[in-house]
Amino acid sequence: MTASPTRRSVARTSRTVAVGAIAVASALLLTSCGDQTDGAGDDGKKAGGSQAPLHDQLPKEIQDKGVIKVGSDIAYPPVEFKEGGKTVGIDPDLAEAMGEKLGVTLQFNNGTFDTLLTGLRSGRYDIAMSAMTDTKERQEGIDPESGKKVGEGVDFVDYFTAGVSIYTKKGKTQGIETWDDLCGKKIVVQRGTVSEDLAKDQSKKCEKDGEEKIAMESFDQDTEAQTRLRAGGAAAGSSDFPVAAYTVKTSGGGKDFELVGEQVDAAPYGIAVAKKNTELRDAIKAALEAVKEDGTYDKILKKWGVSEGAIDKIAINGGS
Repeated sequence: MTASPTRRSVARTSRTVAVGAIAVASALLLTSCGDQTDGAGDDGKKAGGSQAPLHDQLPKEIQDKGVIKVGSDIAYPPVEFKEGGKTVGIDPDLAEAMGEKLGVTLQFNNGTFDTLLTGLRSGRYDIAMSAMTDTKERQEGIDPESGKKVGEGVDFVDYFTAGVSIYTKKGKTQGIETWDDLCGKKIVVQRGTVSEDLAKDQSKKCEKDGEEKIAMESFDQDTEAQTRLRAGGAAAGSSDFPVAAYTVKTSGGGKDFELVGEQVDAAPYGIAVAKKNTELRDAIKAALEAVKEDGTYDKILKKWGVSEGAIDKIAINGGS
């Protein structure tokens, strides 16, 4: 992680969401209301122990403890969030399935997003799984703004792909369809995400083109940014597409917000592992491959309405 980590790299690769957003958001509403497993949250159960098929691939220390400590910002529905006191969502469901293959509990520990990789490096967590984008900067420990090396970097096991979306109050788009339309307007974002980086980059572009800069307000959690926008404190908000679609469909019963324009910056989510923990990294990769091979991976993504984010092959450090 850099001093200002992002969920996305800053390359602009867009894809259309007009139809997909409606379909995905509708599916999210249906699935978020029922048919949920407990995942591998704070009360996840150890499954199989030494009899699990991949247990012996884990480092001995983790085999003995029976727990993989997961650092996660558990306020990012539908990727990970609290419901009825339990940690649920895409990541916890995948983690539970992986735990069954590995014979250990993947125990989620809540933290703010921009501190997760610091916690990973300090040993507070064994892995970080939190809608985190695999980027070269993170792999190499480079600050994306300064270009300077600020840490040893991490390895990623990639498992999903998504882009970034803009949303506004419903019926009050103010002509916003692209990032260029935000010049002279205010946006709210979560601190340390690609949405924040994109807003900074776009603001510089606006100024260079002779237009007013973008005003930006950043928050520790995405839900805080939503609250600010809902109260009329900004023209738009931005977050990862699965999160934006879920927010648009569920907030105020679908009456608060609407998606505008297209997704940008499609890139892989990765599970972060310290560079030195290659044995754990490879065990995580093997578990994800097994979950994908037996069909559980596709079932989980379908359950949360995000099948379009599936990747064909589990990869290590596939981000750019």
